[in-house]
Amino acid sequence: MIEVTKLNGTKVLVNPDLIELVEETPDTVIIFTTGRKIIIKESRQEVKNLVILYRKDIFAV
Repeated sequence: MIEVTKLNGTKVLVNPDLIELVEETPDTVIIFTTGRKIIIKESRQEVKNLVILYRKDIFAV
């Protein structure tokens, strides 16, 4: 799971395997394969970096 911050300051854990799309409009919106959307404070690039770190951590054996 990756941790992101909603606009109201609430931190949430997100399953990166369910992320379908991340767009900046100018707020960053994560759209999941389930159709759910959340608006977060982190940039698109920060989300990308979090997912890369998550994958490295999962597959490092």
